[in-house]
Amino acid sequence: MSFLDLKNVTKIYPNGTKAVHETSLSVEEGEFMVFVGPSGCGKSTLLRMVAGLEDITEGEITLEGNLMNEVDPSERDIAMVFQNYALYPHMNVYNNLAYGLKNRGIDKQAIEQKVNDAAKLLQISDYLQRKPSMLSGGQRQRVAMGRAIVRDPVAFLFDEPLSNLDAKLRVQMRLEIKKLQTQLKTTSLYVTHDQVEAMTLADRMVVMNEGNVEHVGTPLEVYTKPKTLFTAQFIGSPAMNILKGECQSSQINLSSGAKLKTNSKHNGKVNVGLRPEDFTINEKGPIKLNVELVELIGANTLIHGRLENSNEILVASIAGVISESEIGNQINLSFDENKLHLFDVNSNQRIN
Repeated sequence: MSFLDLKNVTKIYPNGTKAVHETSLSVEEGEFMVFVGPSGCGKSTLLRMVAGLEDITEGEITLEGNLMNEVDPSERDIAMVFQNYALYPHMNVYNNLAYGLKNRGIDKQAIEQKVNDAAKLLQISDYLQRKPSMLSGGQRQRVAMGRAIVRDPVAFLFDEPLSNLDAKLRVQMRLEIKKLQTQLKTTSLYVTHDQVEAMTLADRMVVMNEGNVEHVGTPLEVYTKPKTLFTAQFIGSPAMNILKGECQSSQINLSSGAKLKTNSKHNGKVNVGLRPEDFTINEKGPIKLNVELVELIGANTLIHGRLENSNEILVASIAGVISESEIGNQINLSFDENKLHLFDVNSNQRIN
């Protein structure tokens, strides 16, 4: 048995909305598991069921071998970090960190030790006498995490904790959260809609869509071998190109007329996934693209266009700087055939 097990966990609200569909997952002790997906996919609802903040309609959640379905949130020994920090504005940082410990009847000396240790770990020792209104967004988030750390819980639950921070601070805090979890080795569940956060933080990630789990795997597995068409398009930026094609005798015939080799033995119509970063400009390349837009984004250039003989849109990410003079012209692209992704047109499941 794993550290945390979810078995056919389902959430149906009184109005009949099914937010989470029969989800089964196992989380190992010390693992950093990230739930990622678009807004409304059920990831926060699933996290709140683990915390005990949402009732479980069906299924079971066990933590360290103990059934949690009817256990009060305060008895689960789980600490949650929210998006909105949830700090007490009238208390200083020290008292915000100490509040939960005081309620549990822990002696004053032990509280002081725990608070000072957490403050040192999070580099907020200088702010212990300040109130939340005197702190930056990043400092408030550190206090929120410190309040979870002082409890020394068996698991941390993070519900989109970095959504309120600016882009630069998000990157910094992301690194700090990962470093912190590596130091503490506490099992962590983390919810985000940001795929970059998911890819950089996760030991394993759970891709969710409309209450269903689409793919569970390491970030590299999810990126290189997405199990479903949704996962393929959701993970990766720019998104994977999906083109219509047909497999015949180890060859894929795209609707544009281009032909690509494949190791797949499948015969019939397929959805062909091509990641933008796997293209190169090649005069003899089989894919002919009529360029409509060129975006210079630094080390790479994004080329947007439509395929010849087809109205399908394609984006290619090319290393280096490509001149905007290419707009209106046709370029030839080749593709790394070992990185083709093929999906069944009916089930949207991966074929190759």
